[in-house]
Amino acid sequence: MAWNEPGNKGGGGDRDPWGNNNKNGNQGPPDLDEVITKLSRKFGGIFGGGKKPSSGGSSGGVSGFGIAVVVVILAVIWVASGFYTIKEAEKGVILTFGKYDPESGLVDSGLNWKATFVQEVIPVNVEAIRSLPASGFMLTEDENVVRVEMDVQYKVVRPHAYLFSVTAPDDSLAQATDSALRYVIGHTTMDDILTTGREVVRSETEELLNKIIEPYNLGIEVVDVNFLPARPPEEVKDAFDDAISAQEDEQRFIREAEAYQREIEPRARGRVQRIEQEAQGYQEQIVLRAQGEVARFEQLLPEYENAPDVTRHRLYLETMEEIYAKSNKVLIDASNNSNMLYLPIDKLMEQGQQPTQRKSSSSSKSSTISSEPASSIPSRPSSIRSSDRSSSGRN
Repeated sequence: MAWNEPGNKGGGGDRDPWGNNNKNGNQGPPDLDEVITKLSRKFGGIFGGGKKPSSGGSSGGVSGFGIAVVVVILAVIWVASGFYTIKEAEKGVILTFGKYDPESGLVDSGLNWKATFVQEVIPVNVEAIRSLPASGFMLTEDENVVRVEMDVQYKVVRPHAYLFSVTAPDDSLAQATDSALRYVIGHTTMDDILTTGREVVRSETEELLNKIIEPYNLGIEVVDVNFLPARPPEEVKDAFDDAISAQEDEQRFIREAEAYQREIEPRARGRVQRIEQEAQGYQEQIVLRAQGEVARFEQLLPEYENAPDVTRHRLYLETMEEIYAKSNKVLIDASNNSNMLYLPIDKLMEQGQQPTQRKSSSSSKSSTISSEPASSIPSRPSSIRSSDRSSSGRN
């Protein structure tokens, strides 16, 4: 049977959970003032209060020892709550009553302590390289539209400036990047952006970006600027691809021509040097030969002045000897008006150039001829026909 059901007055006694001796059968909750008074009596002994509550209902006093214990406990909790840790790649910015104090400086990594409710520490990562993308359709100097993408890498170098100089430093850097990139693209032609001028665009954008963010004191440092491949709008992409292919072919042909030049030029230089050396040798040869002729003439002149006829006749004979040495010679006996072939000297010369076994027979024939009487051989140039002499003179 439940405690609040009627008829529960037997030996079970009062089963009121509130502990009230409700004799009148009233099962309502106890009085709140009475509950508070009972709790005050129980906890009053802990702090040394032995006084009974007065008729007015006020609790007894608290002893000084209890207050000291509470203060010590609170102090321990306050000191313990002030310890914090800064990570290896971070710096801590200390705020005293919400204001940055330059004298306090920055907090290095490790275990540190701050005054709770007085100071606040904001950790900032100063080692991580952050990335900020920028892209969009931009107008070039030659009034073409191109889609440009760029990635800016930066890191925080002054944490307090990064936190308090501007409201949103990352957004400020993004706007500065977009402004610098549009300025550079607007002063560059389409061909340079797509092909050879990419490095120039990248360096100029980085330089202009640093100039823009310098007055704002963002507390960041631009590490690198990556200029991603630019591309024209999709509507004219095929035409620009053809133009880029033609430019690449042009560069390839230029490199092939330069390679051919490097291959041919040394050969040509060597050939020129060889021709110059041959010409120099021929010049020296001709000069030396002319000097020899001059020396010979100077030696011959006094002899000619002493005996002109003899010298002239000797020169004639030497000249004829030189001429006949280079031509075929056949001696004919012109006496008694006979045309009999007598001495084929050219055949004898040909036989002299044959192998050694024929040289012996040729030598025997020549000895037989030489053993004939000398009277059969003409002893004067007059035995030669005038026609042969004239022809030999012309040669």
